[in-house]
Amino acid sequence: MNATTTTRAEYCAIACADAWRDNGEVLASPMGLIPSIGARLAKRTFSPDLLLTDGEALIIGLDGAVEGWLPYRQHLAMVTGGRRHVMMGASQLDRFGNQNISCIGDWQRPDRQLLGVRGAPVNTLNNPVSYWVPKHSKRVFVARVDMISGVGYDSAAAAGPSATRFHRIPRVVSDLGVLDFATPDHRMRLASVHPGVSVEEVQAATGFPLALPDEVPRTREPTATELRLIRTVIDPEGRREREVPTA
Repeated sequence: MNATTTTRAEYCAIACADAWRDNGEVLASPMGLIPSIGARLAKRTFSPDLLLTDGEALIIGLDGAVEGWLPYRQHLAMVTGGRRHVMMGASQLDRFGNQNISCIGDWQRPDRQLLGVRGAPVNTLNNPVSYWVPKHSKRVFVARVDMISGVGYDSAAAAGPSATRFHRIPRVVSDLGVLDFATPDHRMRLASVHPGVSVEEVQAATGFPLALPDEVPRTREPTATELRLIRTVIDPEGRREREVPTA
């Protein structure tokens, strides 16, 4: 597939889909439009065993038909056993993957109140959690989060084996590229840049030095089948282009 025919939003969807590659029979919990497109694409192609829900209490098939009931007690059992892979958003992320969705500024007297911690600690300590950031900037990628909601690698290590058993952050996808923590000290690394984006551009939009491989590759191209599924089956209305406009 020629890069000129693929939009930035579609590269983001492909990168999100790859987060669930080879996950097996786990519950995919995408939060947001492009992660949802990615999860559905992964199930339709290289990860057919993924379980999808309607966002509430039902397991659904690719056509939206109900396949089963997921009562809250069973949902919790899946979470605590590592059988779920969430892709969350983040108001702030730091170099070790600590996430903040609670407040900006000092917790005692914050400048801005956000969603609150919600389920982020349980998610990050009990099953793999990836992140989606639709606008890569220094406001999001900060040297240190104002409050830890989702637990990063350094915080999990400090808490001990009970916190690290299921803790894993496979990847962070933004509108500029893909990041991971495949470094000896689990520092955030730039894994790929989307076509049309430079390494320097990503670093300039990040509030801390990124670990860099010897050569940063481009985010992979979608196959013809993947692109067809995104455009004609999963998101025929083109909503993805409103979330990540073509640069």
